[in-house]
Amino acid sequence: MEIEGVFLNGTVGAGKTTTGEALHRILADDGISNAMIDLDQLRRSWPAPPTDRFNHELELKNLQSIAANYRVAGIRRFVLAGVLEDPAEVARYRIALGGARLTVIWLDPPLDTVQERLRNRHEPDSAELSWHLHRSGELHGILTKAQLEAHTLPIVGQGSNEVAREVRALVGW
Repeated sequence: MEIEGVFLNGTVGAGKTTTGEALHRILADDGISNAMIDLDQLRRSWPAPPTDRFNHELELKNLQSIAANYRVAGIRRFVLAGVLEDPAEVARYRIALGGARLTVIWLDPPLDTVQERLRNRHEPDSAELSWHLHRSGELHGILTKAQLEAHTLPIVGQGSNEVAREVRALVGW
Protein backbone atom coordinates (compact mmCIF):
# COMPACT_ATOMS: atom_id res chain seq x y z
CA MET A 1 0.00 0.00 0.00
CA GLU A 2 1.20 3.49 -0.87
CA ILE A 3 2.16 5.81 1.99
CA GLU A 4 -0.36 8.63 2.30
CA GLY A 5 -0.54 11.67 4.50
CA VAL A 6 -2.79 14.56 5.23
CA PHE A 7 -1.32 17.78 6.60
CA LEU A 8 -3.86 19.75 8.62
CA ASN A 9 -2.62 23.30 8.26
CA GLY A 10 -3.84 26.50 9.85
CA THR A 11 -3.15 29.29 12.24
CA VAL A 12 -2.73 28.76 15.97
CA GLY A 13 -6.11 27.83 17.45
CA ALA A 14 -7.61 26.67 14.14
CA GLY A 15 -8.36 23.18 15.47
CA LYS A 16 -5.61 21.22 13.72
CA THR A 17 -4.72 18.92 16.61
CA THR A 18 -8.33 18.44 17.70
CA THR A 19 -9.36 17.57 14.14
CA GLY A 20 -6.35 15.27 13.76
CA GLU A 21 -7.25 13.40 16.95
CA ALA A 22 -10.87 13.06 15.79
CA LEU A 23 -9.75 11.75 12.38
CA HIS A 24 -7.40 9.29 14.07
CA ARG A 25 -10.26 7.93 16.21
CA ILE A 26 -12.69 7.72 13.28
CA LEU A 27 -10.18 5.80 11.16
CA ALA A 28 -9.24 3.50 14.05
CA ASP A 29 -12.92 2.81 14.77
CA ASP A 30 -13.24 1.71 11.13
CA GLY A 31 -10.19 -0.56 11.43
CA ILE A 32 -7.92 1.69 9.35
CA SER A 33 -4.39 1.87 10.75
CA ASN A 34 -2.98 5.37 10.99
CA ALA A 35 -0.69 7.59 13.02
CA MET A 36 -1.63 11.06 14.19
CA ILE A 37 1.38 13.31 14.77
CA ASP A 38 1.14 16.73 16.40
CA LEU A 39 4.14 18.45 14.82
CA ASP A 40 4.34 21.01 17.64
CA GLN A 41 5.50 18.20 19.92
CA LEU A 42 8.31 17.24 17.55
CA ARG A 43 9.90 20.68 17.72
CA ARG A 44 9.22 21.57 21.35
CA SER A 45 12.62 22.33 22.82
CA TRP A 46 14.45 25.35 24.06
CA PRO A 47 16.36 27.24 22.96
CA ALA A 48 15.66 27.24 19.26
CA PRO A 49 18.58 28.11 17.00
CA PRO A 50 18.66 31.82 16.15
CA THR A 51 18.27 30.98 12.46
CA ASP A 52 15.31 28.61 13.03
CA ARG A 53 12.90 30.39 15.38
CA PHE A 54 10.30 27.61 15.39
CA ASN A 55 12.68 24.61 15.33
CA HIS A 56 11.47 23.60 11.89
CA GLU A 57 14.58 21.59 11.03
CA LEU A 58 14.34 19.61 14.28
CA GLU A 59 10.66 18.96 13.55
CA LEU A 60 11.46 17.49 10.13
CA LYS A 61 14.30 15.32 11.47
CA ASN A 62 12.08 13.99 14.25
CA LEU A 63 9.22 13.38 11.82
CA GLN A 64 11.51 11.38 9.54
CA SER A 65 12.62 9.15 12.45
CA ILE A 66 9.15 8.66 13.90
CA ALA A 67 7.53 8.03 10.52
CA ALA A 68 10.16 5.38 9.75
CA ASN A 69 9.28 3.59 12.99
CA TYR A 70 5.57 3.77 12.19
CA ARG A 71 6.18 2.41 8.68
CA VAL A 72 8.10 -0.56 10.14
CA ALA A 73 5.03 -1.16 12.33
CA GLY A 74 2.85 -1.24 9.19
CA ILE A 75 1.38 2.28 9.27
CA ARG A 76 0.76 3.71 5.81
CA ARG A 77 -1.59 6.64 6.63
CA PHE A 78 -0.32 9.68 8.49
CA VAL A 79 -2.32 12.57 9.93
CA LEU A 80 -0.10 15.59 10.58
CA ALA A 81 -1.23 18.65 12.53
CA GLY A 82 1.00 21.67 12.12
CA VAL A 83 1.79 24.86 10.30
CA LEU A 84 3.09 24.90 6.76
CA GLU A 85 3.93 28.41 5.60
CA ASP A 86 6.03 27.80 2.48
CA PRO A 87 4.94 25.79 -0.59
CA ALA A 88 8.54 24.59 -1.05
CA GLU A 89 8.31 22.74 2.29
CA VAL A 90 5.58 20.33 1.12
CA ALA A 91 8.18 18.17 -0.63
CA ARG A 92 10.27 18.02 2.54
CA TYR A 93 7.31 16.65 4.52
CA ARG A 94 6.66 14.07 1.80
CA ILE A 95 10.26 12.93 2.04
CA ALA A 96 10.15 12.86 5.86
CA LEU A 97 7.12 10.56 5.67
CA GLY A 98 8.97 8.21 3.33
CA GLY A 99 7.79 9.47 -0.05
CA ALA A 100 4.14 9.81 0.86
CA ARG A 101 1.40 11.26 -1.24
CA LEU A 102 0.57 14.29 0.90
CA THR A 103 -2.63 16.30 0.84
CA VAL A 104 -2.52 19.69 2.54
CA ILE A 105 -5.78 20.99 3.97
CA TRP A 106 -6.12 24.47 5.41
CA LEU A 107 -8.52 24.49 8.35
CA ASP A 108 -9.87 28.03 8.15
CA PRO A 109 -12.22 29.15 10.92
CA PRO A 110 -13.03 32.86 11.21
CA LEU A 111 -10.30 34.77 13.03
CA ASP A 112 -12.71 35.83 15.79
CA THR A 113 -13.45 32.14 16.46
CA VAL A 114 -9.71 31.41 16.62
CA GLN A 115 -9.14 34.27 19.03
CA GLU A 116 -12.02 33.13 21.26
CA ARG A 117 -10.45 29.65 21.41
CA LEU A 118 -7.11 31.19 22.32
CA ARG A 119 -8.71 33.27 25.09
CA ASN A 120 -10.22 30.06 26.50
CA ARG A 121 -6.88 28.24 26.25
CA HIS A 122 -4.54 30.81 27.82
CA GLU A 123 -4.55 32.86 31.01
CA PRO A 124 -6.18 36.28 30.62
CA ASP A 125 -3.73 39.17 30.26
CA SER A 126 -0.78 36.77 29.93
CA ALA A 127 2.17 37.25 27.63
CA GLU A 128 1.36 33.84 26.13
CA LEU A 129 -2.19 34.92 25.21
CA SER A 130 -0.94 38.18 23.77
CA TRP A 131 1.65 36.36 21.64
CA HIS A 132 -0.88 33.81 20.35
CA LEU A 133 -3.49 36.47 19.53
CA HIS A 134 -0.90 38.40 17.54
CA ARG A 135 0.49 35.26 15.88
CA SER A 136 -2.97 34.05 14.85
CA GLY A 137 -3.56 37.11 12.68
CA GLU A 138 0.01 37.18 11.38
CA LEU A 139 -0.08 33.50 10.48
CA HIS A 140 -3.50 33.77 8.84
CA GLY A 141 -2.05 36.43 6.54
CA ILE A 142 1.00 34.28 5.76
CA LEU A 143 -1.15 31.25 4.94
CA THR A 144 -3.49 33.32 2.77
CA LYS A 145 -0.54 34.58 0.71
CA ALA A 146 1.19 31.18 0.53
CA GLN A 147 -1.67 29.55 -1.41
CA LEU A 148 -0.21 26.09 -0.93
CA GLU A 149 -3.28 24.16 0.10
CA ALA A 150 -4.89 21.62 -2.13
CA HIS A 151 -8.09 22.15 -0.14
CA THR A 152 -9.47 24.83 2.15
CA LEU A 153 -12.08 23.88 4.74
CA PRO A 154 -13.98 26.88 6.07
CA ILE A 155 -15.00 26.00 9.62
CA VAL A 156 -18.16 27.71 10.79
CA GLY A 157 -19.60 25.95 13.81
CA GLN A 158 -18.82 22.33 12.88
CA GLY A 159 -17.56 20.07 15.62
CA SER A 160 -14.24 18.28 15.35
CA ASN A 161 -15.82 14.97 14.30
CA GLU A 162 -17.70 16.65 11.47
CA VAL A 163 -14.55 18.44 10.28
CA ALA A 164 -12.62 15.15 10.53
CA ARG A 165 -15.23 13.41 8.36
CA GLU A 166 -14.92 16.22 5.79
CA VAL A 167 -11.13 15.78 5.79
CA ARG A 168 -11.52 12.03 5.40
CA ALA A 169 -13.82 12.51 2.40
CA LEU A 170 -11.36 14.95 0.78
CA VAL A 171 -8.45 12.50 1.04
CA GLY A 172 -10.56 9.47 0.13
CA TRP A 173 -9.84 7.40 3.23
